Amino acid sequence: VQLGESGGGLVQAGGSLRLSCAASGGTFSTYAMGWFRQAPGKEREFVAAISWTGGRTYYRDSVKGRFTISRDNAKNTVYLQMNTLKPEDTAVYYCAADSFGSGRDYGAAYEYWGQGTQVTVSS
Repeated sequence: VQLGESGGGLVQAGGSLRLSCAASGGTFSTYAMGWFRQAPGKEREFVAAISWTGGRTYYRDSVKGRFTISRDNAKNTVYLQMNTLKPEDTAVYYCAADSFGSGRDYGAAYEYWGQGTQVTVSS
C-alpha cells in the first residue's frame, strides 16, 4: 500500500486546513487509517484514527472538537479536517494504514506510512 498526503501549509492561528491521504496498491476499504504528527524535537504522536467502515473514530484529547477524521472508500482517501488551529499543532502530519485493527492509537500498529505533509500554524 502506498500512501500520499497533501493539504499541508502555513495558516494563522484560528484557521483551518484539510489534509488528504490517497492510498493505492491495496484494498483501502479493509484498512483502519490513522493520522499521526511529529513536531521538531518531539516524538511522533497519535492524532486520530478511523475504522475501516468509518463507523468509529478516535482522537487525542487535545484535538477533540477541533479535528475531524473521515474517509471515502470509493476514492481510497482519508481526510483530516483541522479547525481552530493552534501553534502547538505545528508538525509534520503522517497518515498510516493498519490492516488488523479498527483504529489504534499507537504507531507500531500501522504497517504502511506516507511521507508526511508539513503543517505550520503561526501565532
